[in-house]
Amino acid sequence: METLIVLAKIILALAWFLTLTLFLTWLERKESAVIQDRIGANRASILGLRVIGLFQPFADAIKMIFKEDFTPPFSKKFLHNLAPFTSFFFVAVTIAVIPFGDKIEIGGRLINLQIIDTHVGLLLILALLSLGIYGILLSGWSSNNRYTIIGGLRGAAQMISYEIALGLSLVGLILVYPSLRLSEIVAYQGQHFWGWLPKWGIFLQPLGFLLFLFAALAETKRVPFDLPEGESEIIGFFTEYSGLKWGMFMMTDFMEIVIISCLITTLFFGGWQVPWLWADGFHFPWGTVWVLPRAVVVILQLLAFNLKVFFFCWFQILVRWTYPRFRYDQLMNFGWKLLIPLCFVNIMGTAIILSL
Repeated sequence: METLIVLAKIILALAWFLTLTLFLTWLERKESAVIQDRIGANRASILGLRVIGLFQPFADAIKMIFKEDFTPPFSKKFLHNLAPFTSFFFVAVTIAVIPFGDKIEIGGRLINLQIIDTHVGLLLILALLSLGIYGILLSGWSSNNRYTIIGGLRGAAQMISYEIALGLSLVGLILVYPSLRLSEIVAYQGQHFWGWLPKWGIFLQPLGFLLFLFAALAETKRVPFDLPEGESEIIGFFTEYSGLKWGMFMMTDFMEIVIISCLITTLFFGGWQVPWLWADGFHFPWGTVWVLPRAVVVILQLLAFNLKVFFFCWFQILVRWTYPRFRYDQLMNFGWKLLIPLCFVNIMGTAIILSL
């Protein structure tokens, strides 16, 4: 029975993850169109129905699958084929540690809405995200192209630099919530200051949140941190890819957006927590109590988590279409000379405050 429950969790989590990733391809098209004062993709239709272009992602997927899968003749073919699967895999498995909601009881059995509730969940996610660097390096080197190797080296340097800031930005949060288990971090954020202000990470670690946000945006390798691609300069580490393998790199980019949004939601915005919502309903600060069925509470928690994740996905796309690209020296200076020193300031400040 436990095996069936775990399999059901995996299927549902992957279905949610991949569906949202597919939806983001449409959202980026439409959001960029609004910013640039145009309509955006709306040609794809089924039985004459266009539905504001919602069928476009399916048309894109079909086109991508049936395009020619070209492999350069002098490339390292095995590594060239392995690279997109490496990047895709390490991002995809991170969804296993994300808590989608509180525990629910079905048929007398308590089920955790999380595939793996490990005591090193946060560390595991950071480790898996850092392994994505191998896909970038393999794709750049195995393609036997000078521009792809430049993109691969840029990507490696950028990811290593900003992974340091990404990890350090969370040390202050770990000092406040003394746990690496994501479910415990979310549970702690269900408490309140003075009976009305949620103990969300954004209120306890505002500087840590900003540092994490900047470092996470750099980890997605999108504008303004898209130096590994640099479309006007070198195209990037996936220059020699086409068809489904190219599509896996693109899907990986959008999956990283979802994972970063899940992390921001879980660590700094209460995860599935809703202010003043407890297991039996709403308990407002002024004394009013709204008793709700347990099923309604669970639905509200799941809805809250999804809305928060959707918002931060939208925000990341907004940033991508708003700001220009950094120069390479600006990117490195921003990471090493500004973010990392501020991370140490945040750690020391948090430690001093907690010791008082």
